[in-house]
Amino acid sequence: MKALLDTCVIYPTVMREMLLGAARAGAFTPLWSARIIEEWQRAAVKLGRDGIAQAGAAAALISAAWPGAEVTWSPSLEARLWLPDPADIHVLAAAIAGSADVIVTLNAKDFPRQILAEEGLSRSDPDALLHGVWQAQPDMMEHVAQQVLEDARRLSDGEWTMRALLKKARLPRLAKALG
Repeated sequence: MKALLDTCVIYPTVMREMLLGAARAGAFTPLWSARIIEEWQRAAVKLGRDGIAQAGAAAALISAAWPGAEVTWSPSLEARLWLPDPADIHVLAAAIAGSADVIVTLNAKDFPRQILAEEGLSRSDPDALLHGVWQAQPDMMEHVAQQVLEDARRLSDGEWTMRALLKKARLPRLAKALG
């Protein structure tokens, strides 16, 4: 399965690490566009210099890990598409160009299921996607989550619990399953 990751699921660190950990373990093939990565970089400006540097380094690492993940398309593709928010058409174009099966986003209202279905696509929020992966491969997702938890503890000098970390990352169903 190919999954186009929208900016809103790449920008939060724990959510991104859970999704990419599942991808690394073979649950799906991640896709994105240069514009999605640029939006992530612009959003990281809010975090200051360190945030910009961290986002740049993380973007370089994911590009190196998935060299074929970045998709491109001709302007004519975007010209024929419509979404409630025209600013999201590039995401739909990237999904179509990459032959994605699903768009992973938190932005459900701007990606109506019937419009996606016309293009052979579905939509999933990250919690539903990862919970589904957990149902199919619980050991794999437990391993991914444990690695993300260890990184969060190390980087924040905090005593995170699995449930608290995943709930804060807007992954409540997965938090309950793994917590």
